[in-house]
Amino acid sequence: MKKISLPQQSKMLTSDFVFGVATSSFQIEGGAADRELSIWDTFCAEPGRIKDGSNGLVACEHVQHWRADVELIASLGVDAYRFSVAWGRVINANGQINQAGLQFYVDLVDALNAKGIASHMTLYHWDLPQYLQDQGGWLNRDTAYRFAEYAEVMVRTLGNKVASYATLNEPFCSAYLSYEAGIHAPGMKNRSYGRQAAHNLLLAHGLALPILRKHAPQAEHGIVLNFSPCFAASSAAADVAAANLAHAYHNLWYLQPLLTGTYPDLGDALQADELPKVAAGDLELISQPIDFLGVNYYTRTVFRDKNGWFSDVPPSKPPLTTMGWEIYPQGLTEILVQLKETFANLPPIYISENGAAFPDELIDNAVHDDARIDYYQQHLLAVNDCIDAGIDMRGYFAWSLLDNFEWAEGYTQRFGIVHVDYTTQKRTLKDSAKALQALWLERAAQLQTEPAV
Repeated sequence: MKKISLPQQSKMLTSDFVFGVATSSFQIEGGAADRELSIWDTFCAEPGRIKDGSNGLVACEHVQHWRADVELIASLGVDAYRFSVAWGRVINANGQINQAGLQFYVDLVDALNAKGIASHMTLYHWDLPQYLQDQGGWLNRDTAYRFAEYAEVMVRTLGNKVASYATLNEPFCSAYLSYEAGIHAPGMKNRSYGRQAAHNLLLAHGLALPILRKHAPQAEHGIVLNFSPCFAASSAAADVAAANLAHAYHNLWYLQPLLTGTYPDLGDALQADELPKVAAGDLELISQPIDFLGVNYYTRTVFRDKNGWFSDVPPSKPPLTTMGWEIYPQGLTEILVQLKETFANLPPIYISENGAAFPDELIDNAVHDDARIDYYQQHLLAVNDCIDAGIDMRGYFAWSLLDNFEWAEGYTQRFGIVHVDYTTQKRTLKDSAKALQALWLERAAQLQTEPAV
């Protein structure tokens, strides 16, 4: 089996760096009968929306198997576990708290803490309750205030038991893919919808942040964004302009208001009626300081001009993942160096998701996923390059702990370092899990033998 290694003097091998694995609620939990319907339940029920016609009603049945899953996480030697809360498992449609649902997360956090595993909680990972979508979802400004109320329920309950609270995961996906491109729930296609949803999501973050700080003053508080470096398909001026526009639209649109209280100036690219409605004081709320920025990185993107706008060019040259994504580890360093050069106040960074889907086969109770081991090796070295470039890197979370429901792709894509048999729910460590486990356990052993300072 291949190994994963890091330079001997790397900061990543010290106690100042956090290693973990990550999941999200809708993708693994199941237990749908004990929560409100979400927009993804509705989306899955619409013919043609999900590649294999599947849904998240059962998924990995984590709500039944969570105790064994905590043992599994502990066996890997990680410092932390990143997971998300299902809003509809905690807050009922009538506004009352679902005590059993809330207790599920209390028990999970307590069990993790008992194992010495830090809880990195994400409050929103795309599964908006359908009862809020029925009132307009993220197009309705009021949803941001409902989010703040939900955040208060969670933080008043768990407080400093949680090491870090992330308000949102990838608002790009919740806005652009969901309200503008139409490929994620709720499946709307309107540019002005995408921009307004993005603003209301960031407003939700801004409204929740002081509440989180008040009730968990010892925890870290931030947000998780996804980034890809944007390359031009050619040296033609129009393609270069298209790549720059895509960078502003896909990357800066979510980060710039957080760090400067302004949206990118896209010139004449957007019509007046496509710009979001921004109320007085919104940008001040959105741009409150954050303790960390979670960064999800998977690949780079290439763009060409399309009538003054941008159009992505799908990669064709191997190596590619089964998602059709180019394996481009240096892009992680490139985009973070670019962002650091753009924003002097770039916060400390956790790589909150990084991983790949490959055509895994379970044979004789084993999955030999050398390509995934190579992927992790290359991307961990890219994180180390970020540190060498002077970027304040605080941690790395592998995506994902478990094979799971991969949104519009259904169960056709396996991102897990642990194989899941969806019929029996049996978990099997892939070779990539064993390689990461060896790295993490060796690091843990070294840290235990270091003399106290």
